[in-house]
Amino acid sequence: MPRTRVLPVAATALALSLATLITATDASAAGARYVALGDSYSAGVGAGSYTGDSGSCKRSTNAYPYLWKNANAPTSFSFVACSGAKTGDVLNNQVSALSSSTTLVSITIGGNDAGFASTMQTCVLNSESSCLSAVATAKSYATNTLPGQLDAVYSAIRSKAPNAHVVVLGYPHLYKIGGSCIFGIGDTKRTAINGAADTLDSVIAKRAANAGFTFKDVRSIFTEHEICGSSTQWLNSTTLPVDESYHPNKAGQSGGYLPSFSAAA
Repeated sequence: MPRTRVLPVAATALALSLATLITATDASAAGARYVALGDSYSAGVGAGSYTGDSGSCKRSTNAYPYLWKNANAPTSFSFVACSGAKTGDVLNNQVSALSSSTTLVSITIGGNDAGFASTMQTCVLNSESSCLSAVATAKSYATNTLPGQLDAVYSAIRSKAPNAHVVVLGYPHLYKIGGSCIFGIGDTKRTAINGAADTLDSVIAKRAANAGFTFKDVRSIFTEHEICGSSTQWLNSTTLPVDESYHPNKAGQSGGYLPSFSAAA
């Protein structure tokens, strides 16, 4: 073959390969049987537009599982993530949505087990020393007790959905260190809270990897979008209703969690 024809032929082959890959990916997404498990970060608490049938679980049509469903039209979609869920709630109330035909699973879990809500309440309302003590307690729980609880959840998911691709998503840093807020807590408390997120994410990432699941770290994508950040905030600060505080807002779900999950789905 003359040298002048090699590059066009190679380019054509590459284009066909890419087209085939894109088509296969689209087809895979369209044929997915997707189940969304987890806590308030997966349910979409803080993002508004809650479905009428979700009650206190507050599942949002702005949550990343619902947005992914709208964009990819999977064969089936079961959205059972729930506000306040702990690992035990996933085991008792959510994994029943899985089956051997499930092909895709997403989950955020562990924050409530480690005492996320009570720790934040302590840090916002009480002294610096009280905050640091609460964070230390949460980190100790995440390091020593949470691994076994996550193992139980991940084992149940694999048992119920042996053919599924499972994506475990982490938690973002809540605060921009050195950021400016009219109201808010100081950098010592902010640093401690972000450190707790680091500990939690490290534990979750390791247990997910041991289970053979994909872990997606969302901390980098939320950078500069944290509370007191310089860009558009993707997280609610203290707000009403109070249960929506310190959760991703609509922009956080669409700009942070959705692309993170989509890249791994």
